[in-house]
Amino acid sequence: MNAYRLLQILLVAFGIVFCLVGPLAMVWPSGWAWHEGPPAASQYFMMIVGVYATLGVFMILAAKDPLAHVSLIRFVAVSSAVHAAIMAVQSLEAPMHHGHLLGDVPALLMVTAAFAVLLPKAQREAQAA
Repeated sequence: MNAYRLLQILLVAFGIVFCLVGPLAMVWPSGWAWHEGPPAASQYFMMIVGVYATLGVFMILAAKDPLAHVSLIRFVAVSSAVHAAIMAVQSLEAPMHHGHLLGDVPALLMVTAAFAVLLPKAQREAQAA
């Protein structure tokens, strides 16, 4: 499988996960939610759910032609790295948030690594073709 096709698959897969941040927080709150109580109890969390769901939809749409959406893919990779770094530090500072070190922090780092590796590789493959 070439990098372009894998990039398409991961855009859809990660896009679906981004769309499911709310349900993931219901199933595993200590790994995905940053507040006590149900996900809808926090207006801030619901705002984040909306932003991630929107980004997820655009990632899924970008899968049709990833090289036409390079800026979006770079944004997802870089913003995921920044988000993961901030959350990791915050998780270490508060014992009640250590679950994030096994939940959304590694998930975001996986997104970062996958897109940081696959996007340039897909671009090289396209130039060679």
